[in-house]
Amino acid sequence: MNGGEVKEVEAPAEPLEWRFSQVFGERTAGEEVQEVDIISAIEFDKTGDHLATGDRGGRVVLFERTDKRDHGGYRRDLEMMDHPVRTHPEFRYKTEFQSHEPEFDYLKSLEIEEKINKIRWCQTANNALFLLSTNDKTIKFWKIQEKKVKKICDMNIDPSKATGNGNPACSIVKPYVTNGGCADRSYGYLSKDFSFPAGSFAALHFPTVHSNETSLSARCRRIYAHAHDYHINSISNNSDGETFISADDLRINLWNLEISNQSFNIVDVKPTNMEDLTEVITSAEFHPTHCNMLAYSSSKGSIRLIDLRQSALCDSHAKLFEGMEAPNSKSFFTEIIASISDIKFGKDGRYILSRDYMNLKLWDINMDSGPVATFQVHEYLRPKLCDLYENDSIFDKFECCLSGDGTRVATGSYSNLFRVFGCTAGSTEATTLEASKNPMRRQAPAPSRPRSLSTFARVSRRGPESPAVDANGNAFDLSTKLLHLAWHPTENSLACAAANSLYMYFA
Repeated sequence: MNGGEVKEVEAPAEPLEWRFSQVFGERTAGEEVQEVDIISAIEFDKTGDHLATGDRGGRVVLFERTDKRDHGGYRRDLEMMDHPVRTHPEFRYKTEFQSHEPEFDYLKSLEIEEKINKIRWCQTANNALFLLSTNDKTIKFWKIQEKKVKKICDMNIDPSKATGNGNPACSIVKPYVTNGGCADRSYGYLSKDFSFPAGSFAALHFPTVHSNETSLSARCRRIYAHAHDYHINSISNNSDGETFISADDLRINLWNLEISNQSFNIVDVKPTNMEDLTEVITSAEFHPTHCNMLAYSSSKGSIRLIDLRQSALCDSHAKLFEGMEAPNSKSFFTEIIASISDIKFGKDGRYILSRDYMNLKLWDINMDSGPVATFQVHEYLRPKLCDLYENDSIFDKFECCLSGDGTRVATGSYSNLFRVFGCTAGSTEATTLEASKNPMRRQAPAPSRPRSLSTFARVSRRGPESPAVDANGNAFDLSTKLLHLAWHPTENSLACAAANSLYMYFA
């Protein structure tokens, strides 16, 4: 118009078609799940080629990707193809190790369980993998590396004539003593059965060491302990590759990876009188690119962004993000369901995704007036809040994740379901999947009337209101819940934990 260019509006991306990839630890019908085998943490590394899981038994299990191959020899063929090549992501079991053991604090008469709360990958070096794992009290820094198994070869002795533990000084027919010598000969006396190789002493050669096989070994490099009075709920690596934070209910500590006996307290919300305590820290994470910025969430549903350049003790925040509740909507459960269980930065650090009991919320760090998008996950449970409070389900802590390109978000729910939402302008994607070999079997039909979704407009995506069914009209099961999931950093691939089973999907 008026000589100006008309900018085309990009159509929202089509909803992804999710497919089952593989499962580890699948249960048979009626099989009872052991408490120690239930998965409690999932994390991809930055490349997406390795995946780590932690369980309630204190074990860390590593998986590695196997479907990536060099297609250099077929490059011409690939370039001539009219459609892109879709690789089926495949992982295989790599190794596992016992990260934490159950402990007992005799001073506080407190049992410290071995359950892995969080896992975070660190930078790789010298073909070794590094990661941090934590239980309620202790953080450990692990190095996982392939070591060559050394074997001695090219011995001068004919194996058929070697006796005992390899001492050639004995005849086969002579009686042995404990150390493999002969009972009636002095040590070092050569048996008649032993003969030098052809060429006598000139033909003797030193044994050689060969390393044809490799084995994986996990070694604990450092232990960061005795810094938290309350249970650790988060650990997060800094983009500088040198430091990380750990957070409990009332404090956030800053650590250097190389120093395990000292940490710096950077956030302390503990009041002088504990009776004045009104909120606790629920999750914390470093900014993905700015090493001086981090965010933490609270049980009141707020997110605080802090800048480490302002002061050593970050009592004041740089920005505060909190949603406004309607005054007439407050109830006994309002604060409980507003508590944020998990936050994640987007890959570029522009957006923060948060999960409370009822919703997923997407926040723009440049807009502190409220979330730019709200995705309703458990709205169908609102009439059942009293029952959920009675059986403690209302305190379940669901995690959330963003896709690598920032166009979609995902979180878990009950009945081993998880939900994927599109968060680009105009997207109506709201997919419900089940952690099973047929993830789409509970899929509901797409809404007939699209809802507009602007990047800077607050929006809400809703589901059915019936209290007896889930978002797709199916009866929900509170005993099966999908709390932990992770999105591949560069591809549309999801890893989900359903009890002791690890399910993987791709689109």
